[in-house]
Amino acid sequence: MKFYDAEYAPSPRRARMFLAEKGITNIEYIKLDLPAGDNLSEDFAAKNPVCKVPVLELDNGTCISEVAAIFRYIEEMYPDNPLLGRTAEEKAVIEMWDRRLEAAFLYPAFNSFQHSTGIFKDRMTPVAEWGVEARNITAKFYPILEAQLSKHTYVAGDNFSAADITAVVTVDFAKVIKLRADEYPNIQRWHALMMQRPGYAA
Repeated sequence: MKFYDAEYAPSPRRARMFLAEKGITNIEYIKLDLPAGDNLSEDFAAKNPVCKVPVLELDNGTCISEVAAIFRYIEEMYPDNPLLGRTAEEKAVIEMWDRRLEAAFLYPAFNSFQHSTGIFKDRMTPVAEWGVEARNITAKFYPILEAQLSKHTYVAGDNFSAADITAVVTVDFAKVIKLRADEYPNIQRWHALMMQRPGYAA
């Protein structure tokens, strides 16, 4: 398998962490330079027409993009150490939290960074006001995450899951838009656990 990656980008990091937690090592990592536009090439667009990373290319040439789809493929192929749940209820709760985190936490952080910095102004129209509003939306999720972690060891319950990966990647990435979790003791407690995970440094 080949994994089309980008250093510092949150979405590829989510997938790298998932792969590391599964103990999967038989992958060729191909680094793309996003600011330089490596992902806009014809060759890469043939693998993912929306030109986003990550992309997991299977040995038969099938290309899987979107982090949730990569999670699903890896979970199905390597079911040991499940990260998407064991029971129907656990799977649903993990999916629910992962979707919440994407929609209300990770994607607003993306938008704030891109629209505030104009890093991709050669391929999009940054709107500074939206960058500010997206940052406000991101900030509103911290109390929600804090409340959940006041009741559970991990984001979706008592077991580490894909939802924790999405959450910790977002907490770390949000520092670039000057949002930190210092005032939230349960997030801090949980983040210390995350830093001990085998996938954290992936």
